[in-house]
Amino acid sequence: MSDIAQCWINGEVIPAQQASVSVFDHGFLYGDGIFEGIRFYNKRVFRLPLHMARLKRSARALQLDIPLDDAAFEAAIYATINAFSLADGYLRVLVTRGVGALGINPANCAKPAVIIIADKLVMVGDEERNRGIRAIIAATRRMTPDRLDPRIKSLNYLNAIQAKMEANYAGVEEAILLNERGFVTEGSAMNIFVVREGVIHTPPATEGALQGVTRGTVLEVAKELGIPAFETVLTSYDLFTADECFFTGTGAKLIPIREIDGRKMATCPGDIYLKLLAGFNALVARETAG
Repeated sequence: MSDIAQCWINGEVIPAQQASVSVFDHGFLYGDGIFEGIRFYNKRVFRLPLHMARLKRSARALQLDIPLDDAAFEAAIYATINAFSLADGYLRVLVTRGVGALGINPANCAKPAVIIIADKLVMVGDEERNRGIRAIIAATRRMTPDRLDPRIKSLNYLNAIQAKMEANYAGVEEAILLNERGFVTEGSAMNIFVVREGVIHTPPATEGALQGVTRGTVLEVAKELGIPAFETVLTSYDLFTADECFFTGTGAKLIPIREIDGRKMATCPGDIYLKLLAGFNALVARETAG
């Protein structure tokens, strides 16, 4: 086993540095494909059925066939995890349209390709996570569901990348995207939550937010803790006047926000965030115990 990233490709697990795909793969050429980001702990995948269900929904939306059945896919995932030396890590699972002739027509691709990568992923350092990160509201707007529904986890992330570039130019860690109507959607690659007077609010998927697995888990933890939580249409005003604000995501887990567009949060990290973080960690430990 090696702490070098491992990759399942063409039915074989090899060091990711040795893996390659054809330059004619339409996932590479046109972003024609889907993916999932998944965490594993103690060599056990956290909430794999939810991730696989979302992958299948994305595939159906793009009329993309997944060439492995559930058992074979799970076996490939665990073969990749077991080849990676660390007990905890991150999986990137991709299904591309596959190799085809030049031109965007998906009918030119004979067979979709599956790639699974196991590696480490650290979104922010411990110091940033403890004190919170800074964000801006990006000028880039989230594409609306009638154009490319954000619930499809496609390989086309240019919209989010443009927002992240804005954050880089502003010298902050993250960007928040609004939709065309000016309502809050999410961060560049994370869902967003605000807390006001002890109540949690997060934008609904219909406004352009991804239906994140971690997002759903946080809402579940809030219910267990008796903290009221709602999907709510939010504007920048709600961000600026929140008592607390934080991001969630598979890669991010939970990250508090200390400042948005120069406005400091009332508290960071806040009491609700800390309760949710403890509850989330406890849930992960229960579900992935060896």
